[in-house]
Amino acid sequence: MGDVACFRVQTGAFETYVNRAGEGNREAILFIHGSGPGATAWSNWQFALPYFSEQGFDCIAPDLVGFGQTDHPPAPPQGMRAWMRLWLDQLLNLLNELDIARAHVVGNSLGGAIALHLLVEAPERFSRAVLMGSAGAPCRLTPELDRVWGFYADPSPSTMTQLIRWFAYDDRIVGDQLEHISQMRFAAAMDPAVRRSYEAMFPPPRQQHLDALVVPPASLRRIPHPVLLVHGRDDPIVPLETSYFLVQHIPRAKLMVYGQCGHWTQVEHRDSFHRLLFDFLTGAV
Repeated sequence: MGDVACFRVQTGAFETYVNRAGEGNREAILFIHGSGPGATAWSNWQFALPYFSEQGFDCIAPDLVGFGQTDHPPAPPQGMRAWMRLWLDQLLNLLNELDIARAHVVGNSLGGAIALHLLVEAPERFSRAVLMGSAGAPCRLTPELDRVWGFYADPSPSTMTQLIRWFAYDDRIVGDQLEHISQMRFAAAMDPAVRRSYEAMFPPPRQQHLDALVVPPASLRRIPHPVLLVHGRDDPIVPLETSYFLVQHIPRAKLMVYGQCGHWTQVEHRDSFHRLLFDFLTGAV
């Protein structure tokens, strides 16, 4: 498997913690993680980074501002649009600091919405985009996502275990790793800086945060990039209807739906997911 290096880079006002595999390879992929409690770039992309680096890609996966080991704002902003501004600036500054003029972008859940905003704001910096279980389209707040974003109302190990179960369609996917994943995510979530940022991101009522992530159709139809949408049919966190909306409005969009799959396509259907992305990013499909 490809080696993964971890380091810190100054990205504007914040120092960003980065996982990187395949440095020096010709084409770069920027991987953007999702928003679950204790989420980090590594927790989302630990399987993808070694795989795609071995396929000849330079794989970059940062912890977003407010998550993991990246700097946390001492006075966290209020409102999803303010956070979005921090993330867009962070990621564009990161590409600049790493001297990457153009990259593919792969975004999971919240990361998919961030990827959409990047495509609109800086289209010249990106080639192809993959959005997995993506927010960024009008949709209802599910009870499961409300609990995920409201984790700190009852921040217990048992609550974390229940949330992890919701991410996969079948408990057997995580199997004997469930306890390890839950413990790892719970420890990360209980860092005081992580908690402060997370509670500032997702205060109730939480439907407002989904609404603020929406990219208007007038902007979606101007996205010139090939975009692959990947969604679990049985996703209880971000419903499949978001990808149906996006595929109707993004001109060069394709949609792949996995049956018997929840919110963790990259884990639940890892091998198929990797092959699909490789074929798309290389122009084979």
